[in-house]
Amino acid sequence: MKFVDEATIRVEAGKGGNGAVSFRREKYIPRGGPDGGDGGDGGSVYLVADSGLNTLVDFRHQRRHRAHSGQQGMGRNCTGRSAEDLIVKVPVGTRVTDMETGELMGELLSHGQRLLVAKGGFHGIGNARFKSSTNRAPRQFTPGSMGEERDIRLELILLADVGLLGMPNAGKSSLISKVSSATPKVADYPFTTLHPNLGVVSLGTGNSFVIADIPGVIEGAAEGAGLGLQFLKHLNRTRLLLHLVDMAPMDEGVSPADEVRLIASELEKYSDDLYERERWLVLNKMDLMPAEEFAERRAAVLQELDWQGPVYSISALTGAGTRELMQDLMKRLKLLRELDAPAKPEEKTEEPWDPLKE
Repeated sequence: MKFVDEATIRVEAGKGGNGAVSFRREKYIPRGGPDGGDGGDGGSVYLVADSGLNTLVDFRHQRRHRAHSGQQGMGRNCTGRSAEDLIVKVPVGTRVTDMETGELMGELLSHGQRLLVAKGGFHGIGNARFKSSTNRAPRQFTPGSMGEERDIRLELILLADVGLLGMPNAGKSSLISKVSSATPKVADYPFTTLHPNLGVVSLGTGNSFVIADIPGVIEGAAEGAGLGLQFLKHLNRTRLLLHLVDMAPMDEGVSPADEVRLIASELEKYSDDLYERERWLVLNKMDLMPAEEFAERRAAVLQELDWQGPVYSISALTGAGTRELMQDLMKRLKLLRELDAPAKPEEKTEEPWDPLKE
C-alpha cells in the first residue's frame, strides 16, 4: 500500500429538517388546531482514530464526506427523524487543520478518540410550537439550519518514541530491520527509503518502544531539497533522536563530522524544538574496517564535534552493539515517561490524636 501522510478533504454536515405547518383535520373535531411537528437534526461528521489504519491513501480517492440531512416534520405532531452522524476513520496520529482559517482543530492520538469536524444543522420548529392564547391558528414555522461545511487538511504524524536521523545510506533501515520486526527496503544506494517505516522494539514483557525510520536528510533539505524535509514532521512527537553516522562514507571529501554538522544545521532551520531534542550519536558500520581504525576514526569525530552526549558504536548489518543501545534506550525512555506522567495527588493522612493538644 502506498504511504500517504497528507490529504485535503471536504466535510459537509447534514441540514436540519424543516418544521411542518399542519392542522388537525378529523371528523367531529372542528378547529382541531395546529399539529405540525418539528424536523430532525442533521447528521454531524466525526473523525475517529483507528489503530488498524496507517496511511491516508484512501482520502486521495474519496475527498468529499457528506452526512445525511434530518427528516422534515409532519402532521399529527410527528417529529422528523434525525440523521445519523457520519463516522470517518483516520489513522492514530492524525492532525486536523481548517484550510480556510489555518486553525488547528485537534489531534487524534489514541484509538477510538473522536473529533467533531462539522456540526449538523439544528431542526426546524413546527407550527404546533407557536400556538398561544392569542395565536390559535399559527402558520409560522422555522426551516432547519444548514450544517457546517469546511475543507480540512489531514496530516499523519507517526507516533514513535525514538526517531532515526541520518544521511541517505547511513544504515537507518538496516538498524530498524535488525532490532524490530519491521521489513523496510534495504539496498546499497542512497534514497532507498522513500517513506517512513515504524518498528516495535521488544525487550521483554513490559519493555518495548516504537522506533521510526524516515528518509535521509541532505544539504538544502530546509529549502525543499530531497525527501527528508517532507517527513521531518514525523520526528516531532518522538522523545529522543538517534543520529546515525556512516563511518565509512562513499564520498571521500566529506567527513563523518561534516555530515553530523550538516544535518544539525538542517534540523535547526526546520524547527528549534526538534534541534534541541535529546539526540544520541550512533556511529555505524564498524564491521567495514579493523577495530583499531574504527577507534581512531571515532576519537577523531568526537574530538572534532566536541560531542558531550551519549555515543555508541554499532554495526547495523551484523547487530554488534545494537543490544546495548536498545537496552539503554529503554532505560532512558522509562525515565522520560515517568517525568512526563502527571503527578499523583498526595494522600492525606490523619495525624494521631494527641490529648496534650486539647
